[in-house]
Amino acid sequence: MSSLDSRSEAVIVLVSLLILLTLTEMWFSYRENRKYYEKRDTLTNVYLTSLAFILNLAVNGSTFFLLHLAWQFRLFEIHNAFWYWFVLVITQDFLYWVLHYTGHYCRLFWAMHVTHHSSEHFNFTTGFRSTVFEPLYRTFFYLPLALMGFNAVDILYAYLVTQLYGNMVHTQYKVPLPKWYGWIFVTPAHHRVHHASNIPYLDKNMGMVLIIWDRLFGTFHDEDADEPVKYGLTHQPDDMGPVNVIFHEWKALIADVNKAPGLGNKLKYLFNPPGWSHDGSTQTARVLQKEYKKVS
Repeated sequence: MSSLDSRSEAVIVLVSLLILLTLTEMWFSYRENRKYYEKRDTLTNVYLTSLAFILNLAVNGSTFFLLHLAWQFRLFEIHNAFWYWFVLVITQDFLYWVLHYTGHYCRLFWAMHVTHHSSEHFNFTTGFRSTVFEPLYRTFFYLPLALMGFNAVDILYAYLVTQLYGNMVHTQYKVPLPKWYGWIFVTPAHHRVHHASNIPYLDKNMGMVLIIWDRLFGTFHDEDADEPVKYGLTHQPDDMGPVNVIFHEWKALIADVNKAPGLGNKLKYLFNPPGWSHDGSTQTARVLQKEYKKVS
């Protein structure tokens, strides 16, 4: 029981810290007239995270069931407490990177993840701009953890703690960090790049806590002073109402599938990266980046 109590206390401290940082950033932004916050945008962020929270509660039982079921077939167990938590956090962070990568390179998942990138502002509340439907599929990416002998409670606790860290890098303020830190961990500068709509920055820096995955797999990009970050999407929706923010990409995806000739092309619209088109009328981020390099 004391273990659960200490975990609850740790979560309360981290959440309280995040709320305090958000209010402090908001106050400095208004005092210095930086315009990092905009009322409607902030309310949309709160609305989206509230929906995600409700959906998380709704699927909580099935999440535990699936993770516990997989745990019954665990391949091994780590008994040393230090190595248990070290391997759990590192592996969970890698699997999050895989989940996040999938959200950027498979249009079906991008239709759900796009809400998180739809804001033209970047602040601590942008981290609350949740991928609303992620609780419906996130568990399947974490099943390998259960097979590795990690129980459901520990998996979800590790996810929550790393998620809170991920929220804390959503800031435009320049945070002085030692150079070595940015070689290993995600920094606000890294995550500003991730939220950019500039062509060179698209689909970069997808780590939650560790930036080493992006460095290893070729999705890393440093923030460049000569390429100021422009936040939002490459094609921003005209209607930024809360309902359209969630469903606008679904509408576009369905329209593309309907007009696509043949089953093969219809499936490619679902599973190829965003921007792919059967007639070449739109391009993926990688194609755009190749063309950008040619002319720059």
